[in-house]
Amino acid sequence: MKKTQILWLASALTGVVAAGCSKPAVPQTASTQTPAAAAAEPEVKGIGLNMANLDRSVSPCEDFNLFANGGWLKNNPVPASESRWGSFNELADNNNKTLREVVEAAVAVTNAPKGSSTQLVGDFYAAGMDSAAIEQAGLTPLRPELNRINAVKDRASLLQTMAHLRTIGRGGVFGFYVAQDDKNSTQYIVNITQSGLGLPDRDYYTKSDARSQSIREEYQKHVANMFRLLGDNEATAQKNAARVMALETRLAKASMTRVEQRDPHATYNKMTVAQLQKLAPNFNWPTMLKNLSAGTAKEVIVGQPNFLKEANTMLASVPVADWKTYLRWHLARTSAPYLPQAFVQENFNFYSKFLSGAKEMQPRWKRVLRMTDATVGEALGQEYVEKAFSPEAKAKALEMVNNLRAAFQEHVKNLDWMGEATKQQALNKLNAFAVKIGYPDQWETYEGLNVSRTTFLQNVLNASRWGFQDNVSKLGKPVDRTEWHMTPPTVNAYYNPSMNEIVFPAGILQPPFFDPKADDAVNYGGMGAVIGHELTHGFDDQGSQYDPEGNLRDWWTAEDKAKFKERTELVDRQYSAMQPLDSVFVNGKLTMGENIADIGGLNIAFTALQKAIANKNVGKIDGFTPEQRFFLAWAQIWRTNATENYLRQQVLTDPHSPASFRINGPLSNMPQFYKAFGCGPGNKMYRPDAERVHIW
Repeated sequence: MKKTQILWLASALTGVVAAGCSKPAVPQTASTQTPAAAAAEPEVKGIGLNMANLDRSVSPCEDFNLFANGGWLKNNPVPASESRWGSFNELADNNNKTLREVVEAAVAVTNAPKGSSTQLVGDFYAAGMDSAAIEQAGLTPLRPELNRINAVKDRASLLQTMAHLRTIGRGGVFGFYVAQDDKNSTQYIVNITQSGLGLPDRDYYTKSDARSQSIREEYQKHVANMFRLLGDNEATAQKNAARVMALETRLAKASMTRVEQRDPHATYNKMTVAQLQKLAPNFNWPTMLKNLSAGTAKEVIVGQPNFLKEANTMLASVPVADWKTYLRWHLARTSAPYLPQAFVQENFNFYSKFLSGAKEMQPRWKRVLRMTDATVGEALGQEYVEKAFSPEAKAKALEMVNNLRAAFQEHVKNLDWMGEATKQQALNKLNAFAVKIGYPDQWETYEGLNVSRTTFLQNVLNASRWGFQDNVSKLGKPVDRTEWHMTPPTVNAYYNPSMNEIVFPAGILQPPFFDPKADDAVNYGGMGAVIGHELTHGFDDQGSQYDPEGNLRDWWTAEDKAKFKERTELVDRQYSAMQPLDSVFVNGKLTMGENIADIGGLNIAFTALQKAIANKNVGKIDGFTPEQRFFLAWAQIWRTNATENYLRQQVLTDPHSPASFRINGPLSNMPQFYKAFGCGPGNKMYRPDAERVHIW
C-alpha cells in the first residue's frame, strides 16, 4: 500500500512569464548562427536529442518549451486512445513492446509450475485476453458479491460487508492500510483515511461553476447507466443514482482538500482504538478492525477526523437501503474494467472520454498488460529487467546518483540563507538517503496467490485480497526496507520520506531519460534532473519536515524555517500565475512540492554536469554547447500534448504542474539558463534576481 506522503516524479500512467520584448537578444545557437560561423567548425552529430523536434522560429528566451519541442508538439498530436502524449507515454509504449513479449511467452507455457512467475503472469494475462469467456460469464463472477450486499439487513451486517469489500479492493467509505508510523518510522501502524468518492476529487462535488455542475449531471447519468447494466429498470436506476450522488456529496463536503492534506501534521492524528471508537462509535471499531484482519492493533492514525465524524453520523442517519445502493455502485465501478464489454465501455465513456478527453479505448492487450503489471508486477518485472536493463546501466545510474548527491551537498554548504546548525542537519539527512535502482534485491513471490486462466474478475479479486492481507500482515513485524512501491517496468520514480529513500525503476532508466551512449549533458539534463528532483523532495515543503530516520520531526531553527517558508511562498506566487487554459490557473499550493523539486533538481543536476565535464574537452554537438544540450534534454523529457479535459482535471487533482510549466518554470529562475542562451531583461524567460526562487 502506498503512503499518501510518497512523492512521485510524475502523475501516474504518469510556463512562460508574461511580458517581454518581441525581438529578444539570442545566442549563437545552431538556429541563429550565420553561414560563415556555422562553417567555421565541423558539425558533430550527437545521440539522445533529435534536432527535428526543435522549432527554430521561436526564440529560446521567449518560450523554451516551443523552441525545444515545437517540432515534436506539431508532429505528435494526442492519439485517439490517450488523453495526453509525451516522453513518459512514448517510453511506456516502448516498454510495452518488451512486456508484451514477456507475457505472450508466459502464455505459451501451459504447464508452468503453480505459483511460479511464468504461471502467474501467463494465466493472469491469458484470462484477461479471453474476451469471449468474459462475455459468456456475464455478471456471474460478480454475483456472490452482489448477493452479499443484497443480504444486508441491518447496520451490523452492513459494517461486516463494508469490511469485506475493503479486503477485496472494491471500495469503501474509508481508506485503510498499514504503513510506517510517521513519527516512529521503525514501526508499522494502521492508517484510516477519507475515501468513498466516485469522482476524482471532493471539489467536483462542491464547486458551483457551470462545468462542475455539468460533470455532476454526467456522473449521475453514468451511475444510472451502470445500475441499468446491473439489471435495474429505468426508474430504479435513476433513483439509485440520485441516492449515490446525495451520499457521496455529504462525504465530499466533509473531506479535506488536497492542499490541506499536504500538511503531514494535519493528517497525523494518532489515537488508541478506544479513542477511535469514541470518535466514530457507529463503526464499532473493535469488530471492524477484527474483520479487517487488524484486530491486534492498539493504536491507529486517522488522517481526517472530521470526515470520520460525518461518516459516523451518516451511518445512523442514512437508511441501510441507501448504503446498500452505494456499495453496489462502488462494487460495479471498481469491477467494470474486468466485466463484459458493456461495462468496460460505459466506464471508459465517463472516466476516460468525458472526464479526460480520450476518443477511443486502448487496445485490449495494452489494458490487460497494465492490469498484469498492477497485479503481479514483480513477477512480470523479473523477465523485463533481463531483457531491458543491464548491470552496466544500473552501475551508471548509481554513479549519477552519487554525483548528484555530492552536488547537493555542495549546494547545501554554500547556501547563504541557511544557518550552520540547520545545514548540518540537512547534510546528515542527505547522507542518510537510501537508494534503490532498477529492481528489488528480493523479488516478491506472491506465495498463496491463486491465479487461473478461467475467470478474469476472480483473478483480480484474489489478487486484491492477497495484496490486502500482505499489507495488514506487516502489523507487529519489523519494517521491511527492501519493499518497493513501483514495479520494475514503471516509467516513474519516487521519494519516500518515511524510508528516506529515492527509488528509480528500470522502466524510467531508458532513453530519452537515460542513455549510456549519449553525452553527459543529455543524461544529466534528463535522468540527472530526475535524480535531483527526487533528492530535492526530501527537502521540499513536505519532505523537509522528516528527519534522516524518516520521522516527522522539526530539525530546523526557527529563523531558517521562516526563511525557507518565505522562499516557498515565492514558488506559490510564481506558479499560481501560470495559466494553461483560459480562466484556468495552476494551484501553486497543491503543486508546491513538485515545483520545488523541479527547480532544485535541475539546479543540482547542472552543477553535477559541470563536475562531470570539468576535465573533458567537450565541444558543441549538433551545434549546441553542453549547457544548451542539458536544457534541451530537460525540455525533451517533459514534452507533452494533452487534451483540454485532461488539463482541467490535472489542475484540479494533480500535484504536478502541466508539462509546459515544468519546462519553463524552473528555467525562468536559473541564471545558468540565461547565460547558456543569452537571455536577459525584456525576454519572457528572464526574471530579475529579486523575483527568482533561491532555495536549493
